Amino acid sequence: MIETLLPQLATAAPHTAALGLVYERLADDGTVVLRGPYSEAFIGDPRTGVLAGGYVTALLDHVGGLSVWTALKGYAPIATLDMRVDYMRAAQPPRDLIGQARCYRLTRSIAFVRGLAHDGDADDPVATMQAAYILTAARP
Repeated sequence: MIETLLPQLATAAPHTAALGLVYERLADDGTVVLRGPYSEAFIGDPRTGVLAGGYVTALLDHVGGLSVWTALKGYAPIATLDMRVDYMRAAQPPRDLIGQARCYRLTRSIAFVRGLAHDGDADDPVATMQAAYILTAARP
């Protein structure tokens, strides 16, 4: 059921629509993949054309949340409890940014997620992410 909702959940919120996020796919291992199209509106340094770190973080946070819903096999209220983003290098303009994340552990009240952002090669990430999301309605 959640698989059919993912495209809408990925793009329907006002902030995700403003960011232009596009649902790409749900991999067999539960990894959710989103694409953030390159846009001059999200450039952090006009001299280089490199995307702003906040754009990278927003993409990773959102794809991480989607991976939690995938692991839960349904929509439930969640909130980002903790998120660490390690920036490895600048994204290469004008390439789109790809965000991918997988929830690797669920407890009664916390979901643990790992993800990364890249601009074409997942083996050469722009940033990596590790996060914890609180399930605001604890699971039984």
